Amino acid sequence: MPANLPDPAPLPAASALGRRERMLLAAVAAILALVLLWMRGGLNPAGQLEQLARQSPELPVALADGRPTLVEFYADWCEACRTMAPAMVRLEQQHRGSLDVVMLNVDNPRWQGEMERYAVNGIPQLELFDAAGQAVGRSIGARSGGELESLVGALLSDTTLPQLAGVGATSRLDSEDDQGAAPAMANPRSHG
Repeated sequence: MPANLPDPAPLPAASALGRRERMLLAAVAAILALVLLWMRGGLNPAGQLEQLARQSPELPVALADGRPTLVEFYADWCEACRTMAPAMVRLEQQHRGSLDVVMLNVDNPRWQGEMERYAVNGIPQLELFDAAGQAVGRSIGARSGGELESLVGALLSDTTLPQLAGVGATSRLDSEDDQGAAPAMANPRSHG
C-alpha cells in the first residue's frame, strides 16, 4: 500500500453489533444468575428455612389461636428439608391467616423439650394439629409439594389425613410406659 494513502476506516456496524451482542449476552447471563440464586434460596442455601423460621409463630401461640398448625422439625444441613422449603414457603404464603406453619430447628437446644415430647428421631418430621390444637397426625420424611398440599388440605377441611407412606394418625399416650420409664429417643442429629 502506498505510504500516502489513508488507512481504511473500520466498519462501524460490525464493531457496534459485536459490542451490542456482548452486552446482551452479559445481561442474559446476569439475569440467569439472579434467577438461579433466587431459586436456591439466596446466597445461603438454607435461606428459605431461615425465612420460614423467622416468620414462624411460637408453638403455644399457634396451637391456641384456633387455626390448624403444621410443625416442621428441620435442620439447615438437611438436604430433604432444604428441598421441601420452597413448597413450605408457598404453603405458608397461600394459607397465611388460615394455617400456622411452625419451624423448629433440631440443632437449637431451645426445642429439646418439643423434640422429646413429639419423639423426633429423624427429619424432616411434620406434626399436624387441628384447629383445637390437638395432634391429628405425623409425617416422617421428605414430602413433595403435592403431598404437602394434600396434608394441608385435610387439616384445613378437618378431614382424615391422606394415605401416604410415612404419614399416620397420632393418639394420646401416657407419659410413661407400663414399666414406669419414659421411652428412649434417638438423637435426630445422628441422622444425616
